[in-house]
Formats: sequence, structure tokens, C-alpha cells
Amino acid sequence: MSESSVEFCPVPQEQQPIYEYQQMQDSWFSRWAILENLDYGKKLAWVGFWGLVIAAPIAAASFHPIDHPIRFIISSFWGSSFLLSLVLARLYIGWSYISDRLNNTSIFYEESGWYDGQIWHKPTNMLSRDRLIVAYEIAPILRRLQRTFWLIGGLIAISGVVWLIMG
Repeated sequence: MSESSVEFCPVPQEQQPIYEYQQMQDSWFSRWAILENLDYGKKLAWVGFWGLVIAAPIAAASFHPIDHPIRFIISSFWGSSFLLSLVLARLYIGWSYISDRLNNTSIFYEESGWYDGQIWHKPTNMLSRDRLIVAYEIAPILRRLQRTFWLIGGLIAISGVVWLIMG
């Protein structure tokens, strides 16, 4: 038998984890997580800026910028961080889903509709390839997103301490 069992995969192409991974890499939004550090930072700063544009007027309604400048800045930052966290959560969930699909020993797929789901067990060579992709391509992306979450969480905690000190 000269052909590999990967070629006999009954899973439709658009439901194969490797295809989903390639789609994530090509996606306008999902590829933010694989950009170089400077470009990644620019994208997050862009989201943070627009979050600030949305949050600052709301913060100004509660804390007048002239009377309570520190509270205004902190509450604006919290609002902006909320939007940024939603974007990061969406990125993390997408990449985590692909990681799980690639790591699984079997693939659940639908042949023609929701009513006829099937499970196909990956051959060893396909499973090895998929797990290498997870280890060397996706795991660093997930770690980067986690570090970004920790950074934002740390900044929120520091700003919370400042808020409490301000009394």
C-alpha cells in the first residue's frame, strides 16, 4: 500500500483540523496573535484606543476629569481594558479550539448535516503531525495571549490599588 492513510481521510476538507488551522492563520482577526511583537502591540493599542474612546465619556459622566482626574483616568482605563480583554478572549478561545481539535486522537465530523455525525480516528502519522503543530506553532500563541492577559490583569490590579489609596 503506497498511499498514506491521510489521503483516505473521510472527513470533509473544511472540517479537518489542519484545514481549520490554516483558515485561522489566514483570518484577518485570528492572525493578530501570530504577528511580530511590534505589530501585535499596535493591534492591541488600536483596540485599546477605541476602547478608551468609548469608555472615556462614560467615565467622565461619573468622575469629572477636572475634579477627579485620577479616578477618571483609572475608570477609563478599566473600560478600555474590558474591551481589550474581550478581544483577547476571542483570540484565545479560537486558537484553543484549534489546539484541542489538532490534539484529539479522533475527529468528529458531519457528512451532510447535523443529524449524521461521525467519528474518525486519526492515523498515527496524522496525529503526530497535528501534535507537532500544536507544540511548535499553537502553544506559543496561547502562551503569548496568556502573558498579555496577565499583563492587563496586573495593570488593572495596580490601578485598583491606586484607586483604593485615593480613598
